[in-house]
Amino acid sequence: MTLNNETTASQDPPAGAARTPGYAGTLAAACGAVFVAQVANALPASLNGLFQQDLNTHGSQLTWITAAFMVSVVCFEFTFGVLGDLFGRRRLVVAGTALIAVGSTVAALAPAIQVLWLGAALNGLGAGAMFPGSLTALTAVTRDMRQRAHAVAVWSGFLSAGAAVSPLLGGVFAKVGSWRGSFWVLVGLALVSMVLTVALATESKAPEGRRLDVAGQTTFALGLILMLYGAVEGPESGWTALPVMLSLILGTVFLAGFVVVELGAESPIFDLRLFRNRAFAVSSAAAVIGMLAFLGACFATSMWLGPVQHQDPIRVAVPFLLLQGPAFLLIPVVSRLLHRVAPTWLLTSGFALIAVGCLLCARLDVTDPRLGALVVPALLIGIGFALTVSSVTAVALNSVPPRLAGMASATTNMLRDLGFALGPVVVGAVALSNAGSAFVANLSDAALPTAQTAAAHEIAAAGGPLAVNSLPPGAPGSAAHGLALDALGSGFGTAFLVCGAAAAVAAALTAFGMVGLHARGAAGHDVTAPALPGHDGRPEPAAGAVHP
Repeated sequence: MTLNNETTASQDPPAGAARTPGYAGTLAAACGAVFVAQVANALPASLNGLFQQDLNTHGSQLTWITAAFMVSVVCFEFTFGVLGDLFGRRRLVVAGTALIAVGSTVAALAPAIQVLWLGAALNGLGAGAMFPGSLTALTAVTRDMRQRAHAVAVWSGFLSAGAAVSPLLGGVFAKVGSWRGSFWVLVGLALVSMVLTVALATESKAPEGRRLDVAGQTTFALGLILMLYGAVEGPESGWTALPVMLSLILGTVFLAGFVVVELGAESPIFDLRLFRNRAFAVSSAAAVIGMLAFLGACFATSMWLGPVQHQDPIRVAVPFLLLQGPAFLLIPVVSRLLHRVAPTWLLTSGFALIAVGCLLCARLDVTDPRLGALVVPALLIGIGFALTVSSVTAVALNSVPPRLAGMASATTNMLRDLGFALGPVVVGAVALSNAGSAFVANLSDAALPTAQTAAAHEIAAAGGPLAVNSLPPGAPGSAAHGLALDALGSGFGTAFLVCGAAAAVAAALTAFGMVGLHARGAAGHDVTAPALPGHDGRPEPAAGAVHP
């Protein structure tokens, strides 16, 4: 099967596709674009401690930096997939890169945490265009399954390379100057990526049968934003607070409305028939749960080393080389495995490694600032992620007809990024809720001076244990610093356990849910699953035709 702008398919590649015109240039541009998008995503990881100091953040405000980025990515990724099909994937990537340049400028100049949220949200919009745009542009110029598997592995590797380099970049600039300098570097990287995309990438479209779905996009965005708002604010404001309860209820209503709208839409942004294919459905569910575990563990690590232990930003960045680096370094291995090993084994083993790594992290001692204890669990999580991120993408893309590759690409990216968005939200909710409860209980039992206890209670009520943990020696309430540190260690330890449990669920899902869907096996053969119901491998129907 071959892609030809994702509109037709045949057993033999057409003459143009046999030479894969523009493949090398498109691959280079796509990898550069996804690298920049992921740098924008991961940059705050090593800077959370500095944000807390410079911008006087408290409670869930640090969670919202990451959440603002991911919410923008997830909410509009479907529509960006449609826009790429209609107007061109290269144009979409260029527009997304420009948004990251603007968002990073806003972040670099941010005088307050709220402005930093705005910059993160703009960066998320840009990345939301670049993720599906770059991946679909790449699949449009590949000539066979082997080349596509290699391209997806390289693309995924550069995605992880951006995430690995980003905290190091932030740490270096925080050390030599200010965290703001790292955002200026990101502006420069975005401009370079924009030039490379214009100069090297091949334009591709698939407009047949594709149109904007305003009702679907609106209900999905509102529903997701409201649900995530309730999840982020619940631990700080209380789950029974009226704004939290209303946001969760209304979010559920809008998401239910989204499903109804999509079922009746003439041109849905999210074709629910994709989930009639077991390989696509299982890999999608595993992507959400497994990526929640992975980015939740990354966020917990950044918080553990930064705002909790107050370690140097360079030291905060070191574990991320182990968390994200393997997915880049193992590109040749994963690319070969993708067309030699059944995806069930890759996905199951990868998620299992993530689960073991998270469980080891849950045993860390919050009073021990040494990085040695993080080496093994971070490396296990990193290798597990390397095995899963490319496999999930390849299974999803190869299990659908080529004419649906654009939608499948956007859907796969959205679901993976939904897991990424939920990771920090779930970790923040679990860790801060547990830490807050533990701190209040410990403070009530502690024999501290009355004035110190009262001050600690007041500060914790406003900013949680993180605020008490950041008090300078001698300040009112600072006598409770040890109690706050212990409570945060307990809270984030529980969060690591939750991440481990999520990864274990994803491993079980792929181990049992994909039985019978593994590959025919040899190099060059399709190792994914059967295509959608009604698609038997024969030439695709004319553009716009509907499968039963």
